[in-house]
Amino acid sequence: MHIIDILIFIVYMLVVLGIGIYFLRKNKNADDYYVGGRSMSSPVIGLSVVATDVGGGFSIGLGGLGFLMGLSGSWMLFTGLIGAWLSAVFLIPKASKLSKRLKLYTFPQLFEFFYSPRVALLAGIISAIGYIGFTSSQLLAGAKLASATFEGLNMNTALIFMGVIAVTYTAMGGLKAVIYTDVVQWIILLAGLILIGIPLGYQTIGGMEAIRATLPAEFLKLNNIGWSTILNWAVTIIPIWFVGMTLYQRIYASRSPKEAQKAWYIAGAFEWPVMAFMGVILGLFARVAFEQDLFASMGFPSGEMIDAEMGLPLLLRAILPVGLMGLMMAAYFSAVMSTADSCIMAASGNIESDILKKIKPLPKSKRGRLIQSQLITLAIGLLGLLIALRMENVLELMLHSYAFMVSGLFVPVLGAFFTKRGSATAAFWSMISGGATTLTLTLLSVKLPFGLDPNIFGITVAALCYLILSILFPGRKNVID
Repeated sequence: MHIIDILIFIVYMLVVLGIGIYFLRKNKNADDYYVGGRSMSSPVIGLSVVATDVGGGFSIGLGGLGFLMGLSGSWMLFTGLIGAWLSAVFLIPKASKLSKRLKLYTFPQLFEFFYSPRVALLAGIISAIGYIGFTSSQLLAGAKLASATFEGLNMNTALIFMGVIAVTYTAMGGLKAVIYTDVVQWIILLAGLILIGIPLGYQTIGGMEAIRATLPAEFLKLNNIGWSTILNWAVTIIPIWFVGMTLYQRIYASRSPKEAQKAWYIAGAFEWPVMAFMGVILGLFARVAFEQDLFASMGFPSGEMIDAEMGLPLLLRAILPVGLMGLMMAAYFSAVMSTADSCIMAASGNIESDILKKIKPLPKSKRGRLIQSQLITLAIGLLGLLIALRMENVLELMLHSYAFMVSGLFVPVLGAFFTKRGSATAAFWSMISGGATTLTLTLLSVKLPFGLDPNIFGITVAALCYLILSILFPGRKNVID
């Protein structure tokens, strides 16, 4: 990588750290740190939501899908659009109303209102574990990107570099730093893809004629995918819009329910078709470049199959001239960090407000609690970094983290918001049974019919458990007025 590209990249990183330092000085209390003062507008929240959801993991993961199957990989983010708009219509009006009334910081605090402190504690543990895993997937995505584009940089060194930057500005600035850096980072990524990555990639590989000559016709169709794969994506991704701590933090940060709904509509439209097709198209270009032996000089000849998620970074390294390489790398690192920072904040909120608070009282002074929040955030980021050092596949780690949260939390959320039946006992054991089912099937690599995801069986077990125990042990703590 040329010195000019390195300098551009360093300047970008310094700007990101500068935003963290700015909000370090602006934050006065936990409201500022965890929910942005509850006064943020829909455009800012919307861009932050899409930056968080379609961050580095999905950007690199979508590139991998485009490399393997072509345009059909875009259906993954269509499920994101459905989830965003469903939650905007059905969830946000209820959740936002409660957040203003109860001054909530986290998603599991809703479970304390609806069920009991014990249920909220378990939900906090599940959410924290899931988001620590998700943080790791984002750092791993950044490391793959860096190691493929910076000559001589190995994966572990890249991981440590990514982790230090993301963890530092997140721990300093809190949710406002996360949201505003998300907006900047996502605009940089979008501009980089539209103005640099896609045009140069298309030109370098020889345009549509070369694509058709190099790849099977199925790569340009939208039906190059099985129904079970789409179902697996839907069951894993749509429910996350109802249980994702990062999303609840942004609902709480919005100045009104209508602002939050507008933000979710914005996010859904950007997820699909905008980001979905740009991601898989670049992955498809990478597959053509690989088959044309454009990666041979980097040690990846076409005769040997490579990690599909490395295709996109290698394409960028092969096609981008001096100067543009630095801008494009800044764009993709933006995507990685826009998700990593949100996941770190989510897990931090879970551990402080949903777990530690149950064990010992929080510091009485506003300053003391703010410092404790920053230290917890720092520790979580470092733990995510250590996990990432031991993993290999970005998309797999992301979807496993999603599935663990969804199978444990989705059914109790639906029961809380949309039924008047249910009980703390039903919620508690549905979380344990659902999460345990998914985890067991995943760890044991059980071969399931039609290639279905373990999460489908986890949610089914959780739903049955919730319904049966709601009948046997009725009684609810609260319902929405």
